[in-house]
Amino acid sequence: MKIRYFDHAATTAVKEEVLKEMLPYFSLEYGNASSLYSIGRKSKKAIDTARHQVAKAINCEPKEVYFTSCGSESDNLALKGVAYANKNKGNHIITTKIEHPAIMQTCATLEKQGYEVTYLNVDKDGLINLQELENSIKDTTILISIMFANNEIGTIQPIKEIGEIAKRHQIFFHTDAVQAIGNVRIDVDYLNIDLLSMSAHKFYGPKGVGALYVRKGIEFERIQDGGHQEKNKRAGTENVAGIVGLGKAIELAYKNFDQYNEKLTKLRDYYISQIEEKIPNAKLNGHRTKRLPGNTNISFKGVDGQLLLLKLDENGICASSGSACTSGSLDPSHVLVAIGLPPEYAQGSLRVTIGDENTKEDVDYLIKLLGTGLNSLTK
Repeated sequence: MKIRYFDHAATTAVKEEVLKEMLPYFSLEYGNASSLYSIGRKSKKAIDTARHQVAKAINCEPKEVYFTSCGSESDNLALKGVAYANKNKGNHIITTKIEHPAIMQTCATLEKQGYEVTYLNVDKDGLINLQELENSIKDTTILISIMFANNEIGTIQPIKEIGEIAKRHQIFFHTDAVQAIGNVRIDVDYLNIDLLSMSAHKFYGPKGVGALYVRKGIEFERIQDGGHQEKNKRAGTENVAGIVGLGKAIELAYKNFDQYNEKLTKLRDYYISQIEEKIPNAKLNGHRTKRLPGNTNISFKGVDGQLLLLKLDENGICASSGSACTSGSLDPSHVLVAIGLPPEYAQGSLRVTIGDENTKEDVDYLIKLLGTGLNSLTK
């Protein structure tokens, strides 16, 4: 049975060109980048090349890029690092009710440590209200952290306007751009972004490696003790092969950006139109146009989402009901609750995220399965 993969928001396959770049650093060029001899210097040079590739992709300076193990670590380092380094200036952080668990749980930890967190509401499409953001700012506000694009419903926030508000009030602005990298053009200067998180496995790079951009001049504390790697901000021997893969993957993502996004957007819109035309009581979650090119999240009234996923899996379809980091929970998604989705819809959510290898034939197969199988799953 052919496997048709529709869960690219959870992870992606490593591209052949990326793997080819990585392979030498597992066995041939295996030196520790902190070592002074030749094979160590080669590893350090490879890391420097990747740093330049990331910098070029988001329009920052290479020295503003710090490599981490994943997007979650980048989020932790951004929020905790800024909060700890600026506690003499204030203790208030602003975020939203639809952030990834890496942000939500980090904020919860900071609240236990005496920090105050404001969680902004979102509308039915998952967008924040800019006036509510402005009204939430206090004299003690030190950081605004709002995700670039939501991992479950795909809605893209008004990042430039958020950045302008933060800049006007002299508050640092962090964005979790894990889902946005490769799907949205990002210029951190134009968008007034001060800190940005990414993870390689979301844009056809390897798992276990991420990066954090921090604008020059922003103080942040390290949260992991040990060596002096990453300009003394992230202790631990560098994952050279992974970093090389991240650099190559982000380079490829923006080299092929227009073609990739045009393909995904067409397939996404085709899928949505066919579902709305052929399946009654189907509801699109997230903004219709201000959304990631490959993301669809549709709820089917009265359907058990877990049973739906199992039914699809039996027929070779890989999809999800939301974030891979919360898929083990039986509770309705906190994102769907935040946008006000009724329980009879929230429990029947199907996230389909289209990727590079998907075809119209794959989408038609999925639509056919949904058309014939939903009736048997209605509660």
